[in-house]
Amino acid sequence: MTTLPQTLALIDDDVAFSEYLTQFLQQQGISVRWFADSDDLLCSERPFEFDFYIVDLMLPGVDGLSLLRLLRRRTDAGVLVVSGKLGNDVFDQVIGAGADMHLAKPVTFEQVLLAVGSVYRRAARTLDATPAQAWRLDELQRRLVAPDGATIELSPTDVSVLACLLEAKGETVGHQTLLSLLGLSSEDDPNRLHATIYRLRRRIERATPALVPLQSKSRVGYVFRAPLVRA
Repeated sequence: MTTLPQTLALIDDDVAFSEYLTQFLQQQGISVRWFADSDDLLCSERPFEFDFYIVDLMLPGVDGLSLLRLLRRRTDAGVLVVSGKLGNDVFDQVIGAGADMHLAKPVTFEQVLLAVGSVYRRAARTLDATPAQAWRLDELQRRLVAPDGATIELSPTDVSVLACLLEAKGETVGHQTLLSLLGLSSEDDPNRLHATIYRLRRRIERATPALVPLQSKSRVGYVFRAPLVRA
């Protein structure tokens, strides 16, 4: 199988299953990080930057369905649910919460690998497709308009950051470029840039249920993963 994610988060409190699945997936060339508690994932340094997620439903901390909904607000990565939870409505709940596929335990590692590859290929094609509607940046009025019509009021700093991302045309903008744009240097507190991006993301999340396309690329910078045009 040639199309597999580079990084994967496994969130499952079944120790034996998770340890062996982690080893198996790593043998396929995937960098896997295992979290036995959903809170451990959410409290990690970059919880929404993995290329793929495998999620159990019966978890300590945030329950599996709530975790799925949260992931769908913050990332467009592939999400596979592998769980032993029983019930006639489990599949409907899982797909409704944002998972791409559901496998019921017991399941073989080979089946998990096939599902990961299938979902990841489909997700990659979706990202490459150009949506019919774009996000619109109005620099004069200092606002961002989502494809669903929601309006996000922006600060002058927000406008500068988004204008820079717009000019990048879907490419990643490096940390140093954004630091210079904000009048900061690499010697300044790096959390100031993260805080700026975090506040902007929160403004968008509060205004629209749409997936926030402003995403970070680990140790590289930030990218706007959707069409962005000037109003």
